[in-house]
Amino acid sequence: MLGLAIFFFILAVIAAVFGFGGIAATSAGIAQILFVIFLIIFVISAIAHIARGRRGPPPV
Repeated sequence: MLGLAIFFFILAVIAAVFGFGGIAATSAGIAQILFVIFLIIFVISAIAHIARGRRGPPPV
């Protein structure tokens, strides 16, 4: 889950670079929305990962 959140966060950042840079004006709004959504998902996922803590390897 954390890996997917990171992937989509990076995707949103790339979309934001294109949108905020003026290359595609219509994508700016979408990029801003995606950036915020995936930033929230990333933070929630990171907090959940930290809250679970480190567990040992699964039993064999």
